[in-house]
Amino acid sequence: MWGKKDEQASLPESTVGSGGESSLPGPSHSLGAASPTMTAGAGLERGRNTAQIGKSLTLKGELGGSEDVYIDGEIEGTIELKENALTIGPNGKVHANVTARTITILGLVQGNVRASERIEIRKTGSLEGDLVTARIVIEDGAVFRGSIDIIKAVAAKPVPQAAGLTTSTAKMPPRIKTIGTVSDGTN
Repeated sequence: MWGKKDEQASLPESTVGSGGESSLPGPSHSLGAASPTMTAGAGLERGRNTAQIGKSLTLKGELGGSEDVYIDGEIEGTIELKENALTIGPNGKVHANVTARTITILGLVQGNVRASERIEIRKTGSLEGDLVTARIVIEDGAVFRGSIDIIKAVAAKPVPQAAGLTTSTAKMPPRIKTIGTVSDGTN
């Protein structure tokens, strides 16, 4: 009651998204409510520009750009972030083919996923579709249904060829088909 008017007057007047929440100027852009999971390091690098799609938002169409994206809402279509990181938050629902540098999944993804560096499916995450990446992490409890193609990392050093392997067999990436839930068997 007393003094609150003065405090509010000194805050910046930047409002983005639904619900009238205020966001301070800085490197991140918000489209909806910010998620505490993202600030706890859900796969995005600190100090980079990060666009956020809040859990109350739905987007149909193409999403592309040159900054990291955090999705806690619903997306249907195509996502192209070839040089950037994508994180699907715990409330995120993505029905799309996805291309990004790194992809971290805490929510639901249905569609084919391609990451030039790394795909990480956290224990709350679910991916239904084929994935192509240089590195993969699937946490205990995560759900994955599809195939995995492991490719060479973009900046990988050449590895000496093992004795007895021909050139054609040494360059073939491993192909793994998995259906179900990853578990350590302690249920």
